[in-house]
Amino acid sequence: MFTRIDHVGIACHNLEEKIALFEQTFELTVVAREINEAQGVKEAMLHIADGDGGGSYIQLLEPLGPDTPVGKFLAKRGEGVHHVAFGVTDVTEAMREIEGKGVRLLDEKPRHGSMGSSIAFLHPKDVGGMLTELVQAQTH
Repeated sequence: MFTRIDHVGIACHNLEEKIALFEQTFELTVVAREINEAQGVKEAMLHIADGDGGGSYIQLLEPLGPDTPVGKFLAKRGEGVHHVAFGVTDVTEAMREIEGKGVRLLDEKPRHGSMGSSIAFLHPKDVGGMLTELVQAQTH
């Protein structure tokens, strides 16, 4: 079902500081920046590598406010890994298949994700306590 680890989402207080850290320390390059009002975040995608299933990234997330999901995460847990995202060929089909196995979905239908992707989240309590995202990359 999964084609790759699409990205690891990392919550941070200051996007620019974390971008500089990842660029300088790991020699990663920002390939996309976005403000996602619906999810309440400013984000940057830093490219790690390409593989047969597509690219892999680090996604840095700064909340637009304290009452957003990432803002609440930072207040409760501090900076760090927020979620892991897995690439899928068809997010709608993956949602149907996973829900059929008894895993609750946080999204009823796919929504807009980074770099034009379609995404959906799975309930963390049903997958070992980890917020899990499904990502269908934008087709070109």
